[in-house]
Amino acid sequence: MSERDIALVTGASKGIGAAVAVELAGDGFDIWLNYRSDDEGAAQVASCVREAGGQCTLLKYDVADGQATANALEPLLAENTPYALINNAGFARDTIMAWMKEEEWKNVLSVHLDGFFFTTKLVVASMLKKRKGRIVNMVSTSGESGNPGQVNYSAAKGGLIGATKALAKEIAKRNILVNAVSPGFIETDMTADLPIDKIKPLIPMGRTGTVQEVAGVVSFLCSPRASYITGQIISVNGGLYT
Repeated sequence: MSERDIALVTGASKGIGAAVAVELAGDGFDIWLNYRSDDEGAAQVASCVREAGGQCTLLKYDVADGQATANALEPLLAENTPYALINNAGFARDTIMAWMKEEEWKNVLSVHLDGFFFTTKLVVASMLKKRKGRIVNMVSTSGESGNPGQVNYSAAKGGLIGATKALAKEIAKRNILVNAVSPGFIETDMTADLPIDKIKPLIPMGRTGTVQEVAGVVSFLCSPRASYITGQIISVNGGLYT
């Protein structure tokens, strides 16, 4: 990694994305920080990135909007190529399948899968010219094991797992490595309303994880130490699913 490599992190105004952005800044990356609407959160993360030693460019757009993604990234990609892309943007709309609305299905799949496609298509084209890069897709235990009440979310994350494996094979010869990190129950806004006391006994380690523990795995995958790892799904779940 050179002195001022760039990492693009999507959905990074809070939670895991924010932790990843700060962690990578500490590793020596400058950050392109994408977010959709939380200006205050994004500004706070940008401040933390700078405190960690990195420069931060804020990119406010919806990853599910192909034109907005192109408008934000194409001018930057004309000048620079990120060494790392972290596809983290995502959200859940949990309900049982029989009650699920069409927009709850489509919106969840769109952010995860269309967002992956629109962003990665642009960035990987630039990476291919440089013949180097790392792509890390944030998936979930739900996409590996399935989870009741999350058919849409499980389908989206499962699709992203398949895309990770396929893309890894497509571009490995160009020295671009593609992996996924699969968190279990992590202390974020997404788990704040869950009955954690009932969930903890199901986790062999007996506790939920932290965003820093997830960010540490992303850091490793973006480092020279992970130079022979591609197409893998790295679980960070306390033993919940193996």
